[in-house]
Amino acid sequence: MAIDGVTLLVATLATWRVTHLIVAEDGPWNIVARLRRFAGAGAWGDLINYFYCTSLWVAALLTLWLSDDWPARTVLWLAVSGGAIVIDRVLPEPPAGDGT
Repeated sequence: MAIDGVTLLVATLATWRVTHLIVAEDGPWNIVARLRRFAGAGAWGDLINYFYCTSLWVAALLTLWLSDDWPARTVLWLAVSGGAIVIDRVLPEPPAGDGT
């Protein structure tokens, strides 16, 4: 299955959004913040406290639906995660006190 540019862009944006929610936002009713506290500082905490690592796992789950071909999935996985990282690095930090 060939992936068009729009699908790749949407997958990258979705990966950035979910990863940013997990890593940097409190979420509705502070659910995500509680999840981060529950995960702690161990291996589980490392999986959800760092943008680069978290984007890999979010992209991995997302790219399972984008292709049936394992070599293509691998390339898409890295491309989508990399795109989300680029987006995160380009965007400015939000001002303090914005609710995130």
